[in-house]
Amino acid sequence: MNAALIGIPLLTALLAALLPSDRMRPWLLPATALIHFGLTLKAVFFPEQTAFSKWLVLDPAARPVLLLISLLFLVISFYTVAYLRYRKERPNRVFCACLLSCLGTMSLVTWSNHLGVMWVAIETTALSTAPLIYFNHNPRSIEATWKYLLIGSVGIAMALLGSFFLAYASLHSGMEPSLLLNKLLLDAPTLSKPWLHAAFVLMLVGYGTKMGLAPMHTWKPDAYGAAPGAVGALLAGGVTSCAFLCILRIYHICQASGDGPYIAPILLFMGLLSMVMAGIFMVGQQDYKRMLAYSSVEHMGILIFGLGLGAPALFGTFLHLINNGLTKGVLFLSAANIHRSYDSTTTAVVRGALRRVPWSATLFLLGFFAITGSPPFGPFISEFSILNAGVSSGHFVSSGLFLLFLLVIFIGMGATVLNVVQGRAPENAPTTPYREGIATIAPPLILMLLVLLLGLCIPSPLCNLLRDAAHFLEVTP
Repeated sequence: MNAALIGIPLLTALLAALLPSDRMRPWLLPATALIHFGLTLKAVFFPEQTAFSKWLVLDPAARPVLLLISLLFLVISFYTVAYLRYRKERPNRVFCACLLSCLGTMSLVTWSNHLGVMWVAIETTALSTAPLIYFNHNPRSIEATWKYLLIGSVGIAMALLGSFFLAYASLHSGMEPSLLLNKLLLDAPTLSKPWLHAAFVLMLVGYGTKMGLAPMHTWKPDAYGAAPGAVGALLAGGVTSCAFLCILRIYHICQASGDGPYIAPILLFMGLLSMVMAGIFMVGQQDYKRMLAYSSVEHMGILIFGLGLGAPALFGTFLHLINNGLTKGVLFLSAANIHRSYDSTTTAVVRGALRRVPWSATLFLLGFFAITGSPPFGPFISEFSILNAGVSSGHFVSSGLFLLFLLVIFIGMGATVLNVVQGRAPENAPTTPYREGIATIAPPLILMLLVLLLGLCIPSPLCNLLRDAAHFLEVTP
């Protein structure tokens, strides 16, 4: 049954590639997503069997990631059906097949108990998403696709080298080399420290490139700016979360080896660097889709910063993973509706969106308040939890910088968002036939309600799930 979480999306991807009807093919997306979500709920909350081979295990750290991926894809799939109706001029065979295969490979990332399988899964996910970025077939999209592939290839090569170093850390200590996570955690205290340190740095840089951490983030603004909104939401909430899980794996091994004091300053520095770089490029940003890309850079930095704080911040970090993924879904889907109405992503053209597309503009505005950590939305709780952990653990300077960068980003992002939603559209602003409808408004609205719910009350099953994930990483060497 658990193998179906990986196998069903891959099989329906093949079916989508073979199905001749452009009109019927998109409905494979929500059909597959519903089955996948049902199986995910069973695997995550009622885990009768969390392994079907020694290489494939769904451990507590992976369960929140799988839940986020499945939920986000479910909402995106219904939105995509409506989106493709507006894009009848473009064949959707490759688009649908790649979306479904991406769901399968992201699921494989969460189940991977072997770092080699995990590496293959994350790279296959990248290859599946590349054609999605190129969907519009214009110069901007092909440039973004090539940049995504080339920069990602360098990163994934470094991650592979780091995996080899990790295996050699066992061999150098006189043990049988292995990339099985369970064995590496068991042998962690005896691993060769220099090789383990080198493996950590390489894997952080490699998988950090997939996350979009600064300074390896340069593919993000182009890819997010050129991709359809549904693809941007999947990249920002799903693919980056899988890359973060890959970093969690090496983090877990280093903690089990007793190297927490070595990796913590590196993680704190990388987290704050991503936040300050995002803030610099967000101030005065004229393209609201590129603004969302820099927002993603910021929140990847927040996740890494939370890891650097260690055990006190792990619950808040996992909660922020969920909050960020759902809120990015709100922002990218509502931004896509605004883009479709104005046929532009620049604030010189896109103004007065509250008058032209009131529902989408309202959701975009609410999404901005949520993603910048404003109460009563979910990100406020998770960011406050991480900040509180930083202060209580004595990281006063880092916590002060964290708070300062959040303020800068709020001001910079707010200026762009308010330019988009307020005022009147310029007289020369293009008009398009797009009109808001329930099919394109309901998905981001559902995500927005979930973000609000997580800010008011975290459901106890989810709370227990996140606590289990945090406790799983709190190892004693």
